[in-house]
Amino acid sequence: MTVTEQLSALDNILAHGDLHSLFQPIVSLSERRILGYEALTRGPSNSPLHSPINLFAVARHAGRLSELELACRKSACKRFSELKLSGKLFLNVSPDSLLEANHQPGRTLQLLQAFGIPPSHVVIELTEQSPTDDFALLDTALHHYRAMGFSIALDDLGAGYSSLRLWSELRPDYVKIDRHFIDGIHQDAVKREFVGSILQMAKASRAQVIAEGIELAEELAVLSEMGVDLLQGYLLCRPQEQPPRDARNLLPKLDTTPTALTEEGRDLSALLNEQPAVAMNTATADVLEAFRAQANLNSLAVLNEQQQPVGIVHRHSLSEALLKPFATELFARKPISRLMSDDFLCVELGQSLQKVSRLLTSRARQRIEEDFIITLDGRYQGLGRVIDVLKLITELKIQQARYANPLTLLPGNVPIQQCLTRLLQQAREAVICYVDIDSFKPFNDLYGYAKGDEVLLCLAQCLNERVDPARDFVGHIGGDDFLLVLGSEDWRARLNRLLEDFQSQCRRFYRDEHLHAGCFVAHNRQGQREEFPLLSLSLGVVHLHSEQCGQLDAGQLAGLASEAKRHAKAVPGYSLHIIDTRQLHSTRETA
Repeated sequence: MTVTEQLSALDNILAHGDLHSLFQPIVSLSERRILGYEALTRGPSNSPLHSPINLFAVARHAGRLSELELACRKSACKRFSELKLSGKLFLNVSPDSLLEANHQPGRTLQLLQAFGIPPSHVVIELTEQSPTDDFALLDTALHHYRAMGFSIALDDLGAGYSSLRLWSELRPDYVKIDRHFIDGIHQDAVKREFVGSILQMAKASRAQVIAEGIELAEELAVLSEMGVDLLQGYLLCRPQEQPPRDARNLLPKLDTTPTALTEEGRDLSALLNEQPAVAMNTATADVLEAFRAQANLNSLAVLNEQQQPVGIVHRHSLSEALLKPFATELFARKPISRLMSDDFLCVELGQSLQKVSRLLTSRARQRIEEDFIITLDGRYQGLGRVIDVLKLITELKIQQARYANPLTLLPGNVPIQQCLTRLLQQAREAVICYVDIDSFKPFNDLYGYAKGDEVLLCLAQCLNERVDPARDFVGHIGGDDFLLVLGSEDWRARLNRLLEDFQSQCRRFYRDEHLHAGCFVAHNRQGQREEFPLLSLSLGVVHLHSEQCGQLDAGQLAGLASEAKRHAKAVPGYSLHIIDTRQLHSTRETA
């Protein structure tokens, strides 16, 4: 298709509005609901400009990007209104279109008014395709959007030329992590570190994080464990002309995520306060009377006809609202839905304490005296107190610190025993790996304990980088002995990379002459000088199958791992020895 033909096709599209709007849901994992939908545009079917990449590239080249984006927003708003979709509508806007000379401010608000969509339900999503240097003008444009009641989202965080500066200067309400950092995050420690940093920055800037491009259950499991709550991707739902309206239809995929072996396994049952709730049409005077009658009642959930939470009323917020002149008389007979807050945390009863704690601490507006809502399959069960969550988490942290190894801070023998017990109780297939460093004692004697501690810290880091935090476990038995529990199917590849990592990392600990010679001379246990090879790892592996879990206890499982380690150490250099519980006989592999 020639350039002239492309421009002609674009003319026809803009003249006739021949665009199709698809919607992809953005799901809140903790609240089990759809937060909103991102509107995505396609050109005419069977057209070279059907693909949005081609369509927007031609428009940008022709200087008609702003015009095309307005047509896309019109199509999206019209279809969103026709479908009567609830939640927020995410509309894509490229910063360079805002800066075009023919851009007309205020047109988006006119569209929303025409289709009956409140501005508070719309999120302007900035999608960066090219460098944006005019930050002052862009800041002015976005303040204009905010003044009209829109929220702001920053798309593809980490991929663009200036997205971090945009975040710093524009302070968006939402940030969407570029899918590059989501792809394979369960296998990449660097990507997990990046996403962890994003979560910390989001907490400081009061932004909510959305992970987009999720395609694998393993990716979802890691993101959930890290505390990412807003999710988008093909795993949950592809963009559709008629998207789902109930997140519970998507939940079977979410519920298949595995339970981390490091988790305490506590749900929210102990925190549940079965407080009454009120309907949306309850008079404000009746709600006020309920607070007066119960001095210890801090909050009331507001429910729809399906007993699903739609808002919350906090005692302090209601009191402040009614302190204004004539406010009590004005609102007394009005439904509480006029004064309720729709910015509330709602979590499922089966959520773990750790995940809820992360969600609470990531909410900049969550006050410690406020309550959060607990549901079961989306229906109201009761309230939980923030202070109770923080107390229990503090107790867990103290307990974990008590049993952690003082050097590596990895879980010690008590948590290791608990992990193996949980593994057997869950009847899960897994690999238990006893990790031992060869030649460590003579190395320690020759190079000193400080250098030996560096080696142990190095191995701890290598182990952490080879695990999936949603499925696996790393513990420090003591000295140069570590325990690794892998629930991932690719455990062989992870162990092979561990051997390679450690061998590479250890090079910096040797003197040049020892590195070149490939060995060093030190005293053995009998006090005689002996030649020792450079540090290597011996891995004793127990492949545990679910059907054998009921036949073993934690002590026996640890004993099998120790036995496998002894066989591995009998082989010089890097070695791996496997005991399969199905056969309960050994097969030796050398690395």
